[in-house]
Amino acid sequence: QVQLVESGGGLVQAGESLRLACTASGSIFRINTMGWYRQTPGKQREVVAIITSGRNTNYADSVKGRFTISRDNAKNTVYLQMNSLKTEDTAVYYCNSEIVTGVSSFSRGTYWGQGTQVTVSS
Repeated sequence: QVQLVESGGGLVQAGESLRLACTASGSIFRINTMGWYRQTPGKQREVVAIITSGRNTNYADSVKGRFTISRDNAKNTVYLQMNSLKTEDTAVYYCNSEIVTGVSSFSRGTYWGQGTQVTVSS
């Protein structure tokens, strides 16, 4: 069993910053790609940022230059530093990770966190 738990969401004003964190726990052998997605009512979930096990990163065009994704492998944690927040960044943010689980036999799966609300007011 694997759990992803997010933290760090909240209400801020435009131009301010927030830092999201997502920690994975369970029978983890290896964590491959980790990422952040977001979703607003009536819209599809969209990718915000992804970081590979080799720390290569990719960002949505709308957040490039403002958001930074990073990971701490020792803590099984991925972070999203969000600066210069805009009202259009308001959404529920979800952590996603591809994780290999097991001890003597292994399986690979994709896991999601429960989501954390980020609200940016004008």
